[in-house]
Amino acid sequence: MLSDRVRMDAYYNAIFENKHHFRGKKAVLDVGTGSGILAIWSAQAGARKVYAVEATKMSEHARELVKANNLQDIVEVIEGSVEDVTLPEKVDVIISEWMGYFLLRESMFDSVISARDRWLKPTGVMYPSHARMWMAPIRSGLVDQKKNDYEGSMNDWLCFVNETKNDYGVDMSVLTKPFSEEQRKYYLQTSLWNNLHPHQVVGTAAIIKEIDCLTATVDDICEVRSNFSSSILIENTRLCGFGGWFDVHFRGRSDNPAQQEIELTTAPSLDSSTHWGQQVFLLHPPFRTSEGDDVNVSFLMNRSKENHRLMEVDLGCEIRQSSGKLLPLFKNKFYIE
Repeated sequence: MLSDRVRMDAYYNAIFENKHHFRGKKAVLDVGTGSGILAIWSAQAGARKVYAVEATKMSEHARELVKANNLQDIVEVIEGSVEDVTLPEKVDVIISEWMGYFLLRESMFDSVISARDRWLKPTGVMYPSHARMWMAPIRSGLVDQKKNDYEGSMNDWLCFVNETKNDYGVDMSVLTKPFSEEQRKYYLQTSLWNNLHPHQVVGTAAIIKEIDCLTATVDDICEVRSNFSSSILIENTRLCGFGGWFDVHFRGRSDNPAQQEIELTTAPSLDSSTHWGQQVFLLHPPFRTSEGDDVNVSFLMNRSKENHRLMEVDLGCEIRQSSGKLLPLFKNKFYIE
């Protein structure tokens, strides 16, 4: 992540082009400080005090980095969960790089909300201040690869069943259905991390969720529900699925805005990919589409009951061709793991 120049430049520019949020008598809380880089920049931008909270032993490395940069009198590294730590004062700024794949995987924003509600002054600022989730129709050769992988796995299983019965006298075929369901989930229903080329986006992108980091609650992000439409922009192409990405903005707040608004985007790009990439939901089978076709999508994302850091998605897709013909509704369940 420290080598992700898009990520690093966005936070660096957000801090140093908006020093008025940090300098002087300002106190800052860095949630999930990791290496401590955001805490160090906050101190270099003029903060009086920075509390850098890290739940893991990475805090030991952060403490060494702070000391090596002669900021130990300003930056205090605290090892522990931000839900449990106690600070001696309220803070003027909460800064955090909390974003997971497709924004909400990992559920780290919960901790940022907890920190905000406990420690941010009524006039305080969130860094970042806003976030958005996007989706768009895509084409991808991965749809064929994953189908071939699934079929290859099933062929291997059937060979195994036959060999086991012929060589050892045990019929394993009763397990074919659960094995198929397991392999289908792994190959066909688990969303993929991918760096999409912009040319793979074949339709208009839509915002499916907007978050104000100053007011959002955990309930607001536990479920993401959206009904959106997209128009196909390319003649005679395959709709292979949907790509999802996010952006975050550093805007300050309405009564204390940023002097220079900064955006960090994970959208498909020719020259500025990020470690987040995009989340890809593949359709099996893909659809043949043409320019002017309308794609109507119902999207519902919830946290997995088994692991709240992971996500489950119900996606419905209906295509109305430019001729007026309506293709059959497609529904599937996906897993963000």
